[in-house]
Amino acid sequence: MAAPAEVEAAAGPTEADETVELSRVLGRLLPGLEADSKMGRRRALEALQRALEEVVPPGADPTAFQGPWARLLLPRLLRLLADPAEGCRALAVHLLDLGLRRAARPCDALPRLLPALAARLARPEPARPPPEPCEELRLALVQLLGLAVRLGGAALAPHLDDAVRALRSALLDPFSAVRRESCECASALARATPEHFHMQSESLIGPLMQTISHQHWKVRVAVIEATGTVIQFGNGKSVDDVLSHFAQRLFDDVPQVRQAVTSVVGGWLLNLRDRYSFFHKLIPLLLSSFNDEIPEIRQLATSLWEKIGLQWQEENEADLKDKLDFALAPPPHYPLQESRPGLGCRELVFRNLSKVLPAICRDITDWVVGTRVKSAQLLPVLLLHAEDHTTQHLEIILRTLQLACADEEKAVVSSCMRSAELIGTFVSPEVFLKLILSMLKKAPSSASLLVLSSVIRGCPCDALQPHLKVIATELTQAHVCQASENGLYLEHLLLCVQALVSTCQEGCSVASLQLMEVLVTIMAVSGATGLGDKAQETMNALAAVENVPSSQDLYRKHMGPLLERLTASHSDWTVHSIELLQFSVIVTHSGPAVGESLQHVVPTLRACLQPAKDPHMRLKLFSVLSSVLLRPKDTIDSQGQFPGYLEMVLKDILAPNLQWRAGRTAAAIRTAAVSCLWALTSSDILSATQMQEVQEALMPQVLATLEEDVQTTRLISCRVLNTFLKTTGDTMDPDKLIKIYPELLKRLDDVSTEVRLTAASTLLTWLQCVQSTEGRAYYQSSIQYLYRELLVHLDDPERAIQDAVLAKYEHSGHRSCPEYVVDVVLTHRSLKDLDSWSMLQELLLVWHQVVLRTRITPAAEIQAPDGGALDDGRKLGKVLKEGSILFPDLLVRETEAVIHKHRSATYCEQLLQHMQAASAAQ
Repeated sequence: MAAPAEVEAAAGPTEADETVELSRVLGRLLPGLEADSKMGRRRALEALQRALEEVVPPGADPTAFQGPWARLLLPRLLRLLADPAEGCRALAVHLLDLGLRRAARPCDALPRLLPALAARLARPEPARPPPEPCEELRLALVQLLGLAVRLGGAALAPHLDDAVRALRSALLDPFSAVRRESCECASALARATPEHFHMQSESLIGPLMQTISHQHWKVRVAVIEATGTVIQFGNGKSVDDVLSHFAQRLFDDVPQVRQAVTSVVGGWLLNLRDRYSFFHKLIPLLLSSFNDEIPEIRQLATSLWEKIGLQWQEENEADLKDKLDFALAPPPHYPLQESRPGLGCRELVFRNLSKVLPAICRDITDWVVGTRVKSAQLLPVLLLHAEDHTTQHLEIILRTLQLACADEEKAVVSSCMRSAELIGTFVSPEVFLKLILSMLKKAPSSASLLVLSSVIRGCPCDALQPHLKVIATELTQAHVCQASENGLYLEHLLLCVQALVSTCQEGCSVASLQLMEVLVTIMAVSGATGLGDKAQETMNALAAVENVPSSQDLYRKHMGPLLERLTASHSDWTVHSIELLQFSVIVTHSGPAVGESLQHVVPTLRACLQPAKDPHMRLKLFSVLSSVLLRPKDTIDSQGQFPGYLEMVLKDILAPNLQWRAGRTAAAIRTAAVSCLWALTSSDILSATQMQEVQEALMPQVLATLEEDVQTTRLISCRVLNTFLKTTGDTMDPDKLIKIYPELLKRLDDVSTEVRLTAASTLLTWLQCVQSTEGRAYYQSSIQYLYRELLVHLDDPERAIQDAVLAKYEHSGHRSCPEYVVDVVLTHRSLKDLDSWSMLQELLLVWHQVVLRTRITPAAEIQAPDGGALDDGRKLGKVLKEGSILFPDLLVRETEAVIHKHRSATYCEQLLQHMQAASAAQ
């Protein structure tokens, strides 16, 4: 016992000596703090700083420093906080910081320090600036306040009013560093006085929420973290005041801010005293981070949520005993890409879903895009936790999804589709189909169809199979599949069929007909958009699951019922009728199957192509008929049955529509009809006898169409006549054959070069038909007239026409017309042109080699004209003389008739002399 007493006695004088020495030093310097000049006060403060650092080093005994600090130094330094000189105030703050750190009992300074700090930081009025004008000094004062809070601890409780008053002002300081330091100080104050802080915490929430949207992200992070601590150790009721601000920070562009929100909300759910009262408000905030774009934030949210679920499960183990002891396996067909949440997490969501869901459903239709996206992303997370408990809230969820799936934002629609898939996974089809199909009946929309397709895609096959036909039948109803021609509506309707095919696979056979009807409708209504190709791909997929080779086999399977249903109303069709479009799709896409259903197709065409029907509808149907006639063996005549309907096609379809009627629409219909006739006659399905029937039935109408104003009609009519002449010309009645060439000659004057060429080709075929007949003398006058007209067209401005006319002579085989060639060619205006001269050379060769069957000088040896005269007239005269042996009298008459038209009569006179000599010789 003696030793400690001796030590204490030895220590006492040392501590007293240090105190005396420090008091002596301070007593010498303190009067300078009262100097009138700021330089004097500044020098005194600087000297005081040096003295304290020398006399009271960091390792010195704080007890010796406590007395002089509290009695002499502290009051004077606090007064200097209001010194007019900024430098003096800065030195005073520094010395106060130094004194607090080295004093033995810093708590003793709080009663005087905190009011002084509040006086320098707190604003007298909210609109006025703080008393301390210098930003750096305000930062130093807040740092000094933070130091006092950390050193004072629980002793700060009596002075909470002053501390909070200073922080309220500092949290709204214009200087961002002051705000950040104030947030740290507020957190430290909350931790230091947990038993008393709840009485003052609410007064800090307002300034914190005013600062939470600061432009500096570090300030926002500091505010969020400070708010978490203030509410954690303060009044839990303040959660309601900050929830909306925290929700807005989840949209922050800076990941650190979103991470801070996630961390704080997770901490509240784990540690907040009143957390059970706020589960339904805090859970949506935490689960919203499950879809954050930053992996670290997603991982943080997942980790916190697992801890929350486990903690709640342990706290409520008694209530969950049965579920823990008899845990159920995951629902069948649980999404493979998802991991099932724990029991505590699922129960938390389920028990709070009725409170959370209305707010989410309201926010999904908010006017702000970001809010809609976040709410839509949160909904599938909640449904994944709720599982089969979703059934209780199915009506409001489906109604919300129907609205949200019409959103213009793709992210919203994508999340809603995911929610609908989860409904299909966890809810019985009997329940969700009752609600969805009723929505479709009331007001079909693309959004409703999108919800239905997503639900089907998420539903297990075995659960959906019994309801497959009901769904398909509803989709075929006119108020659904024919409700709109909008591309988006049809695309979502197609998604429903695709979902049924991909989900049910082979089971689709029970509703194959209904699904085909929907696909045909989509292909019919979609028009030229790419949706028709997607529908065809779906048709191929449906054929694949039914184990048939192609979609055409699928048509063959259902062709009868499809056409029976469609054609039942054909008497009421117009160009706008969807049934007409469906009929067109079936006929053009079914391939060989259409040849098995001619008993439905041809009568329908006959009824709809009558002249009294809608002209636009008739044009559409003629286009369909032409398309199948172009490849008859693969379509309309695949079974060889079409000839049995030939008479109906000719007399009841083509003939009435080839009759002339006034108007452009009627002209267009005649063009379409003659196009069908061309497709029919150019195919190989008609025998010679049948072709004869076609020719006899439609020849007058075809000849009449040669005078049409439409160039296409005239062109196709020439081709049809050419086909008639090639196939039946040699058996045609001479009187009918003679009636053809005058109409073709008129076409040689056509404005279209293509029509003139085709007419010339058809005339060539006509000449060949005349050659093959035995009574050629019957046609001599007609041929004479024909060649006279043809020789005129050797002067046609188009070289192709000249070549075509020249071909008539090469293939004519007649010996009665060379004199007309000489008559016309020698009077052509274009004889001076080299091309016309070359033509004349070729023509003379043709006469001699084809008609006279003798050889003459090659065309290359006949020289071109020079200055309007022939260089070698003797060669031309020789050809004419040799050709005169056929009809010399006729040649003399024709020569005498044209001699006065020639520029030079020399060669004509020589020809006449030759003819006279030949006659005398005989």
